[in-house]
Amino acid sequence: MWSNPIVQILSIAFSALAGITLIVLRMRAGKKPATLKKIVIPPLGMATGLAMFAFPVTHIPWLWGVSAFGTGLLIFAFPLIVTTQMERVEEHIFVRRSKAFIAIMITLFLIRLLLHGIVERYMSIPQTGALFYLLAFGMILPWRFAMLGDFLRLKKLEGHHV
Repeated sequence: MWSNPIVQILSIAFSALAGITLIVLRMRAGKKPATLKKIVIPPLGMATGLAMFAFPVTHIPWLWGVSAFGTGLLIFAFPLIVTTQMERVEEHIFVRRSKAFIAIMITLFLIRLLLHGIVERYMSIPQTGALFYLLAFGMILPWRFAMLGDFLRLKKLEGHHV
């Protein structure tokens, strides 16, 4: 079933749609003030995706999972952390839009497309999804922790200026 060309095309289309949706949501988010909830909820919501590993169809070797998570953590999170800046505008805190986020999302999608032929020899579509999920989760956690630190620092400074 997973090797059916229609399933593979739908998988790629779904990935593209999800990536475009994330990019649009990030661009809109920069227009509204940041809140603690807006920073913390995305990684908590994404953590629910770990439930996919309860199903054998998504099981991958531990080394692959740790490598994917580590790649997100050590490679893809860094540009997001250094290019995402919080700024105070009057009493509100805003996240400056990061072009790095868009570039990373497009890069991840292109990597997935380019490696599709190679990866499908070793794992199924659900396993590929699990691998890219771990990579993205490894990327979002340190990025959001860095954002949280900046947000709390600016909130603390707010208290000193009042």
